[in-house]
Amino acid sequence: MTAIHSLPDLACSGFSAPAERFNAAAYLLALNAHRPAKLAYIDDQQRMTYGELDDRVRRCAAGLLAAGLQSGDRVLMVMHDSVDFPVAFLGALWAGVVPVPVNTLLPAADYAYMLTHCDAKAVLVSAPLHVTVQTAVTETRLQPRVIVSGGNAEATTFASLLASQPMTESVDSAAANDAFWLYSSGSTGRPKGVVHSHANLYWTAVLYAQPVLGLRESDVLFSAAKLFFAYGLGNALTFPISVGATTVLMAERPTPAAVFKRWTTQAVSVFFGAPTGFAGMLATPELPAREAVRLRMCSSAGEALPRDIGERFTRHFGCDIIDGIGSTEMLHIYLSNRPGDVNYGTTGRAVPGYRLKLVDEAGATPAVGEIGELHISGPSAARLYWNDPEKSAATFQGEWTKSGDKYRIDAQGCYVYAGRSDDMLKVSGIYVSPFEVEATLMQHDAVLEAAVVGQLDADGLTRTLAYVVLKAGQVATADELKAFVKDRLAPYKYPRQIEFLDELPKTATGKIQRFRLRDLSRDGLRDPMRASG
Repeated sequence: MTAIHSLPDLACSGFSAPAERFNAAAYLLALNAHRPAKLAYIDDQQRMTYGELDDRVRRCAAGLLAAGLQSGDRVLMVMHDSVDFPVAFLGALWAGVVPVPVNTLLPAADYAYMLTHCDAKAVLVSAPLHVTVQTAVTETRLQPRVIVSGGNAEATTFASLLASQPMTESVDSAAANDAFWLYSSGSTGRPKGVVHSHANLYWTAVLYAQPVLGLRESDVLFSAAKLFFAYGLGNALTFPISVGATTVLMAERPTPAAVFKRWTTQAVSVFFGAPTGFAGMLATPELPAREAVRLRMCSSAGEALPRDIGERFTRHFGCDIIDGIGSTEMLHIYLSNRPGDVNYGTTGRAVPGYRLKLVDEAGATPAVGEIGELHISGPSAARLYWNDPEKSAATFQGEWTKSGDKYRIDAQGCYVYAGRSDDMLKVSGIYVSPFEVEATLMQHDAVLEAAVVGQLDADGLTRTLAYVVLKAGQVATADELKAFVKDRLAPYKYPRQIEFLDELPKTATGKIQRFRLRDLSRDGLRDPMRASG
């Protein structure tokens, strides 16, 4: 199982492994048994204390078993961020049922695939998504029990689960047992079911949330990334509960206005976001003044944070953005900057308890300053991709997990992001990092966002093509932006062509979908309103 290979290294570093018999839900609730009146969650409709969380989790567990689920059964969770989500997730773990949280923005066909792939025996769904999920169920041969959060009397309701008598003791489980699944983004094909253990929830909190971020009981946490993402699951469930903090949940999309509202009305002290979100907030006229918020720290993940965004945010709010990188396969962040040691433009250093290495195309270690693919060794690695041995073998290689990200190490020992392995460009025989060009373009006062892809010219040679989104009311020409990049990077790196778009295609996590831009570059621009240079 996944937690075994790195335990000797962790023991030497002073980190204690969970007991061999370990249920993550029981562990997290026990940490807060002495603070039953402390506020645990605030959502759009209600508040929940740690005592209420404990009671509802036990009732949910009993209700799931009474509904016919058995230990090891999968339950698909298509749920918005509300107090019902942590209750359902932890309730499933308490009962030995395997929760499978999934993206709430998907069409019915995707849910039908996931239902079949994980062989779900039940679905927990938020009322606004009930019709879509019911459509998905009819497209399968399965007959899962559908339980609606916020539903009406015509369906089995989540509230009815909580009417059960509390399940006093959690199901006995090994730390290495399968506990929950998460689905990968599926940007290059069908999403993969990533299988995680009970211990993995423990490790991400013990190795990252507490010693690196320094989260504490007095914090009020708010994550733009939703709970169904690996990043959001740590930010808004495992991490705050591990220290007894309060968490703000929000069902709606994390627009700048929605985020600012929570910052200013809920006294948020720690915010978790993504680079595109931070860029959008800084470009918004309604950006709150420093005195209007109580932020002490922000976190960024999903994609590398451009230096300019981090520096401008810190100048305005007086607090750092702690940039890091994680993955669904590793559950959370394993490479990160640290409070008091932020090096904008880099992703920092390895999180204690994890080991990193760079591997070049020949399988060797690249020279200092040269680019290689990042591999990770650490105790929170997933066990496998469900029912996909070929992709499992390609990603999980013994104690090492391939990230698919390209990095180099600078003179200070910090890791500098170079892009995804499948996004790297070779121009005139030399590797060019799309991220480096994008970050440079975004330093221009008129540029809100940029994405760089490769385009073959008439001779079959790769040239860089940049797609740019300008800030509202700003004007810039392609030639102006080309000259701007030329002045700051090596000549071969500047984009030979620039196209202006109203917005960039993104995943639900805010990651730019470069594969769609590559398709666009091959097919040609279809919208005559787009200007080119």
